[in-house]
Amino acid sequence: MEGASFGAGRAGGVIDPVDFLKQPQTILRVTTWIFSIVVFGSIVNECYMNKDSQNPELLCIFNENESACSYGIAVGIIAFFGCIFFFVVDLHFQQISSVKDRKRAVLLDLGFSGFLSFLWFVAFCFLANQWQRTTMSKGVSQGADAARAAITFSFFSIIVWVALAVKALQRYRLGTDMSLFATDQFATDPNAAYPGYPTGSGIESTETYQSPPFTETLDTNPKGYQVPAY
Repeated sequence: MEGASFGAGRAGGVIDPVDFLKQPQTILRVTTWIFSIVVFGSIVNECYMNKDSQNPELLCIFNENESACSYGIAVGIIAFFGCIFFFVVDLHFQQISSVKDRKRAVLLDLGFSGFLSFLWFVAFCFLANQWQRTTMSKGVSQGADAARAAITFSFFSIIVWVALAVKALQRYRLGTDMSLFATDQFATDPNAAYPGYPTGSGIESTETYQSPPFTETLDTNPKGYQVPAY
């Protein structure tokens, strides 16, 4: 891409909505956004149960460990709003004219994607471990499908966020290639001359010397002057 930097075109270029939605990065963001909704939605709606009919207190279905449900909800919400934020950044990324600002945006994306990958990995291990320790009962069986969905989509979220981190790393490496920023100053042909210097005809002139600026010949013996004889 001519004049590209960090995977985007020239600043101020027109964005095609169809091409933007077809980009792998956009598809990954939408996918992980949906996964985050499934995880925290499943936990909030169906992963709390009453231990018995006489006790109205709601307990977490994951081994009655409130930390497991709270952690899954927190990571899902962080991922939900993070996807929205970086979706907007991707949408306006081409309008960023400063190369330094583009670099910061890509590094922020890389760091956030890697961090979310780690959080989802912890969430998957935590929820799966607590689910294995859960004693099946009537209340647990009613929310078992939601618990399994939260665990499954936590695992899928790891894969998607790792893919987003890889895409951000590729964009960062692409941006460090300084040859992309020289397309306006230098010709595409490596053998071509620099445009700032004038080029001659390439034929050396046969005239080694030029005539002096004054065409009047000098008289060796001026009038009125005689050479003295010794």
